[in-house]
Amino acid sequence: MRERRLSLRAKLYLSLCSIALVLLISSIISVMEYRRMSSYISDMVADNIESINAAQKLYDDANAYNLAILSVIGDETSTSRPSFDETSFSTRIDSLRSSAPNSIVAHLADSVQYAYSAYMLTSFELEDVLQSDFIDTRSWYFERLQPRYNRLRHDIDALSNSIYEELANNSETFEGAFYRSIIPGMVAVAVGLLLVIMLLFFLESNYTKPIYRMLASTKNYRSYGRDYTYSFDGDDQLNELNGELKELTEENKNLRKRISAMKLNSK
Repeated sequence: MRERRLSLRAKLYLSLCSIALVLLISSIISVMEYRRMSSYISDMVADNIESINAAQKLYDDANAYNLAILSVIGDETSTSRPSFDETSFSTRIDSLRSSAPNSIVAHLADSVQYAYSAYMLTSFELEDVLQSDFIDTRSWYFERLQPRYNRLRHDIDALSNSIYEELANNSETFEGAFYRSIIPGMVAVAVGLLLVIMLLFFLESNYTKPIYRMLASTKNYRSYGRDYTYSFDGDDQLNELNGELKELTEENKNLRKRISAMKLNSK
């Protein structure tokens, strides 16, 4: 049974399709890896920015409340504590704690919670201090309340700095992820170039050189009457073409001999 062989066209198509397949697969991998990392890092960066805004709002609310207390102390006619949205403040702290439960941000958010609780408990003394005839309000503010506010502000600053550091780290991670995502594409280009070089070598050794040798043998036969003796290893149409050329030259050679013999006999 004759073994089935690949045609010249099939070999060329197979080589080119192999290169295209390698480039396509690597490109898909690059795109998927980049989209995955980009989505992941983008979400982390968005969370960091939201946390930074929340920390800034904590600082603004605490500062506004502290200035309001100071204004009440300066106004001798005021006898009530300024209003403060404790629920909103606590909710922001909880959101910061839950945004990164396993990072240092969560621990710093706990510190802010403790400092905030101590500050608020001290601020609740304001009405009693204002109504007391024995407590100096300014001394109470600067000796009791202000140190707790300074602690709260320090912890909020530490929390904000930690979030900024995480944002910087995530930005660097995004840059690193971008370079990692293009590695498959770079590998694909390198493999593609290697396959192209191998294909060119294959075409040169198996097709280009045989065609030039066949052409040279044909010219030698026509110009100098030399035998067509070129042969090469192969199992495709090019080898069949070479065999057909060899048979044609042999038939043409025999035909010339017959014509010459007929001319001699006619004389």
